[in-house]
Amino acid sequence: MSSEMAEAIRQLIYEKGISEELVLKTVEDSLMAAYKKRFGTSENAVVRFKDDYEGVEILARKTIVEELDDPVLEIELAEAKQWSDEAEVGDILELPIDPREFDLQEVMLAKQTTRQNLREISRDTLYAEYHSKIGEIIIGYYQRERNGNIYVDLGRVEGVLPRKYQSPRETYHPNDRIKAYIVEVNKTKTGPQIVLSRSHAEFVKKILELEVPEIYDGTVDVFKIVREPGYRTKISVFSKREDVDPVGACVGLKGIRIQSIIRELEGEKIDVLKYEIDPKRFIRNALSPAEVLDVHVLDEGRRLALAVVAEGQLSVAIGKQGLNVRLANRLCDWNIDVKTEEQFQQMDLTSGAKEAVSALFGEVEEEEISRLSELPGAPEAAVAALEAAGVELIEDFLGMDDARLASVEGLTEADLAALRERIDENVELVSEEAATDGGRSAEDEEYECPDCGARITADMTKCPSCGVELSFEYEDDQEA
Repeated sequence: MSSEMAEAIRQLIYEKGISEELVLKTVEDSLMAAYKKRFGTSENAVVRFKDDYEGVEILARKTIVEELDDPVLEIELAEAKQWSDEAEVGDILELPIDPREFDLQEVMLAKQTTRQNLREISRDTLYAEYHSKIGEIIIGYYQRERNGNIYVDLGRVEGVLPRKYQSPRETYHPNDRIKAYIVEVNKTKTGPQIVLSRSHAEFVKKILELEVPEIYDGTVDVFKIVREPGYRTKISVFSKREDVDPVGACVGLKGIRIQSIIRELEGEKIDVLKYEIDPKRFIRNALSPAEVLDVHVLDEGRRLALAVVAEGQLSVAIGKQGLNVRLANRLCDWNIDVKTEEQFQQMDLTSGAKEAVSALFGEVEEEEISRLSELPGAPEAAVAALEAAGVELIEDFLGMDDARLASVEGLTEADLAALRERIDENVELVSEEAATDGGRSAEDEEYECPDCGARITADMTKCPSCGVELSFEYEDDQEA
């Protein structure tokens, strides 16, 4: 019996992958449960294992007393003397419990406790083991299919390859070998659920690491991978060493490395290209296998670019249903438009295109700023205070004297300085002389407002400062 226990414990430790500490704790808990069922408490129970797990014993710790009150926790001195001649009142004596004292119900409880604890431990151990493997490649075998989801035998656990993570190019049959990427691991009542994928871009990266030693050792780095599962994958790579060609390392001699990856992906097209810091060169590479003549950055802030391709290369650059250019957009993180050289020339001939290009490079003439509210960076509080006082135009503001400015509620010296600075930076002030006789007409003559004293001219109908209505009468200098 002792050898059978030892063998059972070793099997749990080495074959089930359960730690020695957890196995011993499980056996101890089961014996404690049986003891408690038998005696009503397990506070005084002690479980000890023999060397090499050749046996286990359960002991009852009892206090030696003169008169017995609780036979479970205490033992009389006379009885204790039978176990030890040196026993004295107050000492603690450990007495072995005969397993035959346990009845059938207590034994069954111990077995049930052991099984339940071992199942929980096994589930937790497997979960921890596979959770640490998230992001790795694993190999299993097709087991069954249900509702489009494929269940894969991974040995001690079962994995699931959901329909959404399958490549549309691939089909599977019973006992087929399946290499997949571990996306997530979930806890379930029956054990860990391993969610697999063959459509993730990271799956391609992991296969690259297996096939390309330069990627595995860090000589070549993968910048980004974008993928349309089952159709095309684009991989941008760069090398940390000038003497190593990153694209050549991934493709391999006569394409042997990349062909191995293509076979794993069931014939999916793969473009390996060099990552460039310069967006123009990177976009040119990303549109491969198309021949790109030139790349124009239309709007760097909005990341808009125009690629000009050779005649006959437009369909190649765009790809079937726009797949090639769509993947290039995702790879470069730019919005790329593709035109042939002839189409590009036609775009340049249109006035609208010229205006657009001029605007892109900041060459379009800016609209004239006439209102304070249109000034870039103008203090909002100052503009609001002036508008409340009836001053909305920059011209009116410049015509106000210091006394009138000081009377505007909520307008500070700092606001005035900031406004004048914004005007100097954004408004070109032009003084136009009157063309008649080299002098000033009556309308150009300056006057003072009768109410506030602000500068006014004869063409004004309302004072820009106080808003009083104005009226001018002229005397005819010519004699009738």
